[in-house]
Amino acid sequence: MGNRNNQAGKKRSVRLFVDAPIAAGSEIPLAGTQAHYLCNVMRFKKGDTLAIFNGQDGEWRAAFAELQRDVCTLLVETQTRPQTAATGPVLMFAPIKPARSAMLIEKACELGVSDIWPVSTQHSQSRRINLERFRAHAVEAAEQCGRMDVPTVLPPAPLDAVLDKWPPSRRLMFCDEAGGAPALDALRAAPLASWAILVGPEGGFSAKERTLLTSRPYSVPVSLGPRILRTETAAIAALSLWQAALGDLRGGKTDPIS
Repeated sequence: MGNRNNQAGKKRSVRLFVDAPIAAGSEIPLAGTQAHYLCNVMRFKKGDTLAIFNGQDGEWRAAFAELQRDVCTLLVETQTRPQTAATGPVLMFAPIKPARSAMLIEKACELGVSDIWPVSTQHSQSRRINLERFRAHAVEAAEQCGRMDVPTVLPPAPLDAVLDKWPPSRRLMFCDEAGGAPALDALRAAPLASWAILVGPEGGFSAKERTLLTSRPYSVPVSLGPRILRTETAAIAALSLWQAALGDLRGGKTDPIS
């Protein structure tokens, strides 16, 4: 009895991202890994329901209309939450090892980033970026944390090229290991605007890069404290501070907890 109750509880907590339009009465076919997980791992049955979203049409309740071994069809029933726009910052970070990248993407998604952007710097190690894997991590994190969209994963680019095409209205929270104003103080004094956060490599920014970044009028150099932080730790700390000062933690509002 306890195992059945536990399985039922797990089923109720499942949210699924679908890459298809969602409307009442529409049917959405699933195959591959999604269908295998739902049919063979979670053991959903015909008539069971779950929450689905696509980042555009809100969150909906859908029922299993057909199930086979690795193929199933969902019948969309009713909308449970309307779509909300992403309001978080763009997160730019120097590439790190895959396992640590996965953790960074998961936590960044939970903390509300709008975009995830790997950028190469003079001291960053050359690493091959698997964008499809990054995207899969972002989808999984969005399903788990209750957000209504999936952050956009942008192709890697050199830092100087990114700055050359910088939108003039976007502010940049430059996390400078060499020091700056305390992050929370600097952010609370800054205007509400479109923002990005830049976290550097573990070798730090070069003197040339630091000069370039501090010379830009949109750049807000900040310190994340007296300790040396790994890239993923710095990203989590910076995002938390940004949300507390300028984002959806200011008024005590948080995304649903799953």
